[in-house]
Amino acid sequence: MGKIRKNYSASFKAKVALETVKKEKTISQLSSEYGVHSNQINQWRKRLLEELPDIFSKKRQKKEKDAEEF
Repeated sequence: MGKIRKNYSASFKAKVALETVKKEKTISQLSSEYGVHSNQINQWRKRLLEELPDIFSKKRQKKEKDAEEF
């Protein structure tokens, strides 16, 4: 019998990723606290840091506006 995959909400992922950026706790501590593997937390952190600058860019706003028109 295979393991059931866990699905996490976007808000949960954001919360955990923001905790890593604050650096008040180690990845190990966050992993234990939230019950998520440390590799997964590192992936969420990496994605947060990569996409964060785009939140304030005009290119993203234009892209979202174009997507809404369709």
